[in-house]
Amino acid sequence: MTNPYNQALGATLIERSKRERIVLVGVTLPGHTDADTEAGLDELALLIDTAGADEAGRLVQRRDSPDHTWFIGKGKVDELKQMCLAVDADTVVFDNDLSPAQQFNLEKLLGRTAIDRTAVILDIFGQNAHTLEGKAQVELALLRYRLPRLRRGTKGNLSQQSGGIGTRTRGKGETKLETDRRTLMRRITKLDHELDELRETRQLQRKSRERSGLVSVAIVGYTNAGKSTLLNRLTQAGVLVEDRLFATLDPTTRRLALPGGEPVLLTDTVGFVRRLPHGLIEAFKGTLEVAGQADFLVHVVDSSAADPTGQIAAVREVLAEIDADRVPELLVFNKTDAAPEAARELVADDEGSVALSAVSGEGIDEFLAALADRLRSINVPYELLIPYERGDLLAAVHREGEVVSTAHEDGGVRVRARLAAASAGRLSDFVVDVP
Repeated sequence: MTNPYNQALGATLIERSKRERIVLVGVTLPGHTDADTEAGLDELALLIDTAGADEAGRLVQRRDSPDHTWFIGKGKVDELKQMCLAVDADTVVFDNDLSPAQQFNLEKLLGRTAIDRTAVILDIFGQNAHTLEGKAQVELALLRYRLPRLRRGTKGNLSQQSGGIGTRTRGKGETKLETDRRTLMRRITKLDHELDELRETRQLQRKSRERSGLVSVAIVGYTNAGKSTLLNRLTQAGVLVEDRLFATLDPTTRRLALPGGEPVLLTDTVGFVRRLPHGLIEAFKGTLEVAGQADFLVHVVDSSAADPTGQIAAVREVLAEIDADRVPELLVFNKTDAAPEAARELVADDEGSVALSAVSGEGIDEFLAALADRLRSINVPYELLIPYERGDLLAAVHREGEVVSTAHEDGGVRVRARLAAASAGRLSDFVVDVP
């Protein structure tokens, strides 16, 4: 039997055997400017390039509201069709989300594939998912996206997935469309169950890390901001680094010793993007929750980006959706080697932020010092009295926290140290004062 994951990706959005030619479409709606639309199309062009296609042209329209039939007006659809013929485009991609009905109507009138931004991002995630969990997360998001887009063909027995899902023999009186829908629902349920099991495994791993008492730091940021490069620079993690969007999807955790000797756990996370599809956020919540459960966030920003402040806002929007906006963060403006002046201006505008180049190493020492200072500020100072025979506990305090002072007394060693909440909880029987 064909692998269901391959089935789900069988009707792939981009032909891998050639560079598909794409016409991009953007609509300026109330509350947005033409500049916003062009910026969105520029990013969409990067997305389709990552997916393996080329921009052949773009069309823009200003509207008070989307047309319920084609999203753009009928006249613009005719213009779009002529443009596709002129540039020999295989597909049109809308920067706006299309409803299943709008997608169907556009394809019927244009005579070619019409997809939206969400479909392109799903396609990229499908190409870059390598682990068992990553593949399951992408497939789940893709199936949820395609479920409402199943439709009956001209002969009453065609679903949108050509040669893919729903190829079993139909029961008496059951249409192909019903069979496809039921098959997708069964697969979605199975994937949900598999991901729940994987989340339980991750929770056990997280509890083990929490018992270690080490502070958890998550690296977050816009896709291609240089998060993996920074992790590699700091820990020699060997994470894949490529100059393209969503090169890595799976989180990687490594141990890092700060300048004062305090060890922390540093985790690289999946990159964010403007209007990250909600289905992907839902499917990847198990992966993204590492940011929400971290003690601290290192928010990496590409200084050389056309709109770094917009990228910061987009990342924070996703962080809010996964309940990670409450976690304290340090803004790190990366790629000073590519845009030194822009980095200096960004740091000047954001008090407490730092600038660095993860490639050259410039600013790394200043970043580590700033991170250590921030972590000390969130660790509460405790005073403990540890019996002389409990040298293991004294070693744990030195290992997990920042020891400020020690004094030998009749009852044991009096230690003043900054500790994370998890460490202090385990040592609560020996805490004598919280200054």
